[in-house]
Amino acid sequence: MDYMNERQEVMHAVREICLAHLVSGTWGNVSARIAGQSLMLITPSGMDYSTMEPEDLVLVDFKGKVVAGKFKPSIETPMHRKIYQRRPEAMAIVHEHGLYTTTFAVSRKNIPVVTEESAEVIGHEIGVAAYAICGSELLADNAVKALVPDKKAVLLANHGIIALGQSMDEALKIAQVAERTAMITIYARIMGPPHALQDKDIAYLNSLYKNYGQKK
Repeated sequence: MDYMNERQEVMHAVREICLAHLVSGTWGNVSARIAGQSLMLITPSGMDYSTMEPEDLVLVDFKGKVVAGKFKPSIETPMHRKIYQRRPEAMAIVHEHGLYTTTFAVSRKNIPVVTEESAEVIGHEIGVAAYAICGSELLADNAVKALVPDKKAVLLANHGIIALGQSMDEALKIAQVAERTAMITIYARIMGPPHALQDKDIAYLNSLYKNYGQKK
């Protein structure tokens, strides 16, 4: 019951968000659902990412009980747990505090779909969940409410962003594209109002992307 594949996926995402400076200190968290079970692996609370190892991850059930692990799970465990319960297709969640996405979260403004990349990977404007204290059940409820029925990402007011995917790679890519889209939008506003893509074009690009790419 070591779930090494899932542990490696979580650690890969942790390394990637650290390298991209999407988190600082011990903020942010990553989790992976255990397929076919009401369980998830999540990063421990308040642990330096540079010292974190796969065996440090905490196995938690969907009632919030620690099943395995010697550390406390992330303070945002309720949010991850409730998202998995409401979104059965979600297999991974990345929560980060990137500079540009957090700028939108602090401003409580949606991130528009201004690039084809964001249309393809995310497929919708990223809205803002109502504010609540970090780690609270209310924050978890607000995030879930803003993510249903099929949103892939949501900003947490004055906090950061949540991205979920049917794989860890998808959740990570959504978080990365959201940060880049937020950055482009901010820079574009220096030159004038940015122009969001039309809904029909967003839908077309998003459906096209589902069959895009090749495996070597």
